[in-house]
Formats: sequence, C-alpha cells, structure tokens
Amino acid sequence: MTALPLVPSRPRGSSARSTAVLRSRWLPLLPLLGTVLLLAAPLPAGSEAGAGGLAPADLASVGLVVFCLLRTLRLRARPLTRVCAVVFALPAVAVTVATVTAADPMAGLTGYVRYLQVFVLVPIAVVLLLRDARDFRVVTGALALLALVQGAIGVHQYVTGTGASYMGEDIRAVGTFGPTDVMGMATVVAYGLLAAAAMALRPPEGAPRWLRPLAIATTAALVVPLALSFSRGTWIATAVAAVAVIVLTGVARAVRVLLVLTAVSVVLVGGLGVGSELVAQRLTSITQVTDAPDRSVTDRYTMWSAAASMWRGEPVHGVGLKGFPTHRDGHASIGLSSGSDTAGAGRAFERQPLLSPHNMYLLILSEQGLIGATAFLGSWGAILLGSLRRLRARCGAADCGLAAVALMLWQTVDFLYADIGGPSTVLTGVVLGLAAWWALAPAARDGAKTA
Repeated sequence: MTALPLVPSRPRGSSARSTAVLRSRWLPLLPLLGTVLLLAAPLPAGSEAGAGGLAPADLASVGLVVFCLLRTLRLRARPLTRVCAVVFALPAVAVTVATVTAADPMAGLTGYVRYLQVFVLVPIAVVLLLRDARDFRVVTGALALLALVQGAIGVHQYVTGTGASYMGEDIRAVGTFGPTDVMGMATVVAYGLLAAAAMALRPPEGAPRWLRPLAIATTAALVVPLALSFSRGTWIATAVAAVAVIVLTGVARAVRVLLVLTAVSVVLVGGLGVGSELVAQRLTSITQVTDAPDRSVTDRYTMWSAAASMWRGEPVHGVGLKGFPTHRDGHASIGLSSGSDTAGAGRAFERQPLLSPHNMYLLILSEQGLIGATAFLGSWGAILLGSLRRLRARCGAADCGLAAVALMLWQTVDFLYADIGGPSTVLTGVVLGLAAWWALAPAARDGAKTA
C-alpha cells in the first residue's frame, strides 16, 4: 500500500527562484522606501532633527546614496544619460562656487552638504534605482501612506487641542514634526495628495478595480489635514499643481473633477465646519500687508526685501552659503521682528530666530547670486519641461507622468513661500528624483510602455 504525501510537493528550485525574484525586485527599493517611511516615526525627544542634528530619514538617505553607489559600481553600467548628468551637475557646481567664494567657507560647509544631499545626491540615487513604472508607483504609494499617517496625527492634534500653537490655541496640525517645523506635515500631506490624485485621474491599465476608488478616497481624506495645517504657501502650491494636472487630463474631465472638489471642500470646510473660520482668516491674510497685516506676512515680505538687497550688493556670487543670517540685519528694515513664537505639540514656548527669507529663489539669489540662480532654475526648469514633454508625448504610464508633473510643479510654486530646512526636506530630493526619472531617464520611456 503506497502512502500518500500529506503536503503537496514543490518543484525543485521554485523556492530559490522566488527568493531571487524577491531580492531583485524589492531589495533595490528598500533604502528608498526607508528614507520615505522613516518620516512617519516621531523624532527623538528633546531633539528637533534627531540625533546629532539629523533626522532618521536623513541618516537613511545617506544609506540610500551609499547603496546606490555600490550597486552602480557592481553593475558597471553607465549611471546617467548626458542630459541628466548636466542637469544635476549645474547645482553641484553652483553651490561649490558659492562655498569657495564665501567670506567664511567653513561656516557654509553644512549648507554645502545639505544642498548636495537634497538637489544632487538623493535625486540621482532615485533616478538610478527606479527601473520601471511599477517602481515609480511603489514610491508614490509610500508617499501617500506617509501622508495618511502624518495627516491622521495632525487631525487628532486639531480635534484634541494638542497641536502647535495658532492664534492662542494649540490646534495647528503639524504631525510628528513639532512646532519648529510647522510646514513639515503640510509638505508631506501635499505630496501624498498629489500622488493619489494622479492615480485617481489616470489609473494604470490592468489595475485592480479597487485602486481608483482607494486613490479618490485618499485624495479626499488628505484635504482635511492639509486645511488644518494653516499653511498658506502649501495651499497655493497644491491648488496650482492639482488644477494643472486635472487640465492636462482633458477639459471635460477637468470641469467634472473641479466641480466635485469644490463640493467636497464646501462640505468639509463649510458644512462640517472643519476650521472654516480660521481657514478663511488665513487665506485673507495673504494679501493684507498694509491694512491690519499678519505679523508673519510682514516679516516674510521684509526678509524678501532684505534678500533682494543682499543680491544687489553681491550680484554675481552672492554673500555665500549660510550668509543670509549674518547679513540680514544690515539689509532688513526696522519692521522685522526678532523672531517667531513657537509652542504646543509637546514643546514649551520658544522664540525662533528668522534665519532665511522663506523663499528658495531669493535665498539662492542672495547667497549664491546669478551663478546659483541660473544653475538651479536651469536644472529645475529642465526637469519640469521634460516631464511635461514626455507626458504630452503619451509614452504610456500616464499616472506616473501626471504625478511627476504635479510634484515638480508643486515644488517650484512652494519654493515661492518656503525654502529647505527641517526633517521633511529630504523628501524634496526624492520628489526631484521621481520627476527627473520620468523626464530624463531612458528607463522611464521604455518601462512605461510595458507597465
């Protein structure tokens, strides 16, 4: 009598093949996903940016760059196309010149490293690690997941009164970033919202039926924490990017989607009263400069004027990296306050000095002059225009193209009201890398067709 096997036999070598596929498919993405998802972790207590002044995501980005370098050397492949190399060489050369020509090059060394991290090394690592549209979607999915986590924390802060201080109440949604980085959660939420919106507008062919409803629900849900962040610059950038990509999908679709978004906004902010009065006050404060102006608006415009004055004094190479705080008082009017008040979200009251103009373009212009401004604008412009051109060429994977355009457009608009700084800054490098992969990497064109 022959005994029957209790467990079905597995073909020899199938387990090894599955392990090999798993390693080849997901292992290269782990450092990149870790860099994104570690921003969901709370920062160490008593430290604004993690141990040693670095957030966990910043440390992960170092591992990402090292991993990418070792992988590129092992594969012995040409890492970048000529155009892509030039696009990222421009800001690298500009910050090097600004550091060397600074009055105190050592003082600008930390800024030099930060610029290279955000605008050169991390984006290049993203371009090299992404192999096809599926990898792109995994990363944008991680952005959406991170946004949902941080957004949920932010909404809880508003409801329970445990957020950052805003108009005398601890209600400002800041997620785990704390009151000293009030734009951190808003930035993360905006990235996730736009990534989800792109998937909702143009889901990939053959995608599961539940994917589009999930993307729509994610987009709608993230509107709430974005509103409760009370970040005017983020609102403007998100609105511009969202309207632009909606229009790119077609006029008829754009009209329908905009009507739905308007209805959702009315229900959430107007009908349910989700911070409606405070949101309205925040919006009107944008243009109030002479008639009962908002102090933060006055300070921002004063610092913009100071940055422009610095550039006029040193038009070619600027005052040097990290030079804005040193030269600020010599160029700002007496209307500039000594700092901004921060409190709430588990932190005691602090007076934060105003160390930047909160405008990336003016920061570069003041510290790096025309050399830096030309290099960075050329680099970002090439990525944005390349993303638009490839999307309009209909080369496939339209969801990836829409996400790349939306994220890059959001970043260029947001830089009008913000600059780099804080733990969430590392995501700027990831976003630039995603857009550059779509715009400039041959794998984007080839992978998109087969996605």
